[in-house]
Amino acid sequence: MSSALPVLITGATGKQGGATARKLLADGHPVRALVRDPAAPAARALAAAGAELAVGDFDDPPTLRAAATGVRSVFLVPPADYGPDGWDAGDEGRRGAAMVDAARAAGADQIVFTGVATLGSAESWGQEGKRRIEDAVAASGLRYTVLRPVRFMENYLIQGLPVDGIRAGGEHRHLFPADRPLQMIALADIAEFAALAFADPAGWHGRTLELAGEAVSPVAAAAAIAEAIGRPVHYREIAESEAEAIGPQLGNTWRLIRETGGWHADLPALRLLHPGLTTLREWLATGGAARILTTIEESAPVA
Repeated sequence: MSSALPVLITGATGKQGGATARKLLADGHPVRALVRDPAAPAARALAAAGAELAVGDFDDPPTLRAAATGVRSVFLVPPADYGPDGWDAGDEGRRGAAMVDAARAAGADQIVFTGVATLGSAESWGQEGKRRIEDAVAASGLRYTVLRPVRFMENYLIQGLPVDGIRAGGEHRHLFPADRPLQMIALADIAEFAALAFADPAGWHGRTLELAGEAVSPVAAAAAIAEAIGRPVHYREIAESEAEAIGPQLGNTWRLIRETGGWHADLPALRLLHPGLTTLREWLATGGAARILTTIEESAPVA
């Protein structure tokens, strides 16, 4: 990665964009971060780390073209809205296509798009908006790479949602079968794969990778987390009726997981590309356990 032109990171104050921006900056590569509010703490932190900030909004296409002017590559992760009926594929697809159009019009050379791992039909798993973006990326005429990550290890830090995260009582509640291997990935590893693609646009052109770094059952994961944080943690597999009550798309996903067997990233092949893939125990030992413990303590009710 020798170009002096920056990489435009969209979603830079979010999970995947933030991890990718930090990885590139740490490696000494110029980064332009697309932000809506340059005064936000996450945006200020990126600027302090050396990123150039570009103010823009996925719902304002002219700002996207301005942000993409003078960059060589774009890391694309548009915002996606989730409501009672599931993901809004229309808005997500439109936003992603707008960034693809802006990158092409501005003269960028490459797009690395991060979507979601495949799990049966797009309609059942909320993949439809991301597939529309993949189609736009592939038709753009630019060099491109598509990354499809599975569930993040950082999801153990989520609070306030019907599923995922670890509650104050130690319960991890989710859709996944308790005794089957569950693929997961650390955010830092998504950034590593993105950096590999940015370093070799020609060699990575046209690649689509399902990304995971670990496969361990939810019960075994709960045991590893309990050992790491020194507190009881248990996994509860929710019933189909519970998933359906949360929302029809979640009910569809519950069934789809059992029909398809879940995600299918090729871990040995991914390790050949990135030998340092993070295991769950490594993620816990390098800050994950401390962050989980802090999250649990902050979410506990005040006596």
